[in-house]
Amino acid sequence: MLNNIPGRQFNLNVSHWFNTEKEHQISDFEGKVVVIYVFQMLCPGCISHGLPLAKNIQQSFRADDVQVIGLHSVFEHHDVMTPKALQAFIHEYRLTFPVAVDKPSQHSHLPETMKAYQFGGTPTILVIDQHGRLRLNHFGTINELQLGAIIGSLLEENEPLQRNENNSIEDTSQSGCDENGCSI
Repeated sequence: MLNNIPGRQFNLNVSHWFNTEKEHQISDFEGKVVVIYVFQMLCPGCISHGLPLAKNIQQSFRADDVQVIGLHSVFEHHDVMTPKALQAFIHEYRLTFPVAVDKPSQHSHLPETMKAYQFGGTPTILVIDQHGRLRLNHFGTINELQLGAIIGSLLEENEPLQRNENNSIEDTSQSGCDENGCSI
C-alpha cells in the first residue's frame, strides 16, 4: 500500500500560502508525518470525502506527530478558482491547517506539483514520512481506517537514516531478524 521511494524527497512548488505566517517547505516538518490533501474547490469528491477526512486527521493526531497541509491544485475551471475565491472557501469551510496554491504551469493546464508527482486528479492524499520521503500518493477516496493505519505505521517506524556525501538520505537499516520480524 505504501508507495515507498527511498531517498526521494518531496517538495512543493507553490505560488501562495493561506493560514500560515510563512512559506513552508516539507523540510520544515522533519520529524512529523505530513499528510497533504490535494483538492479543488469545485471537486465534488473533495468536498464530500476529502475535506472531512483532512479535518478528521488534523483532529485525531497530535500536532507534534502529524501535520496536515492542503494543496489547491487547479487543473480545470481556472478562471473561477482564484486565490480570492480560495480564501473565502477556506473561511467558509473553517479550514485551520496551512493551505498552499499549487503553482500554475506556463506550459500546461496541470499545475507544477501535480505534474511533477503525477497526481491522478483530485482528491489525492499524499503521505510524507518523518524524513520528507513520499510514501503514499493515492487518488480518489480512501478508507479512513486504512489511512489511519498507514499514518500510525509511519509514526511507529524508527529507521536509522544517514546522509551521504551528496546530501541524499541513505537507508542504513540492516537485514535480519528481531522481535518485530525479518527484514530483507
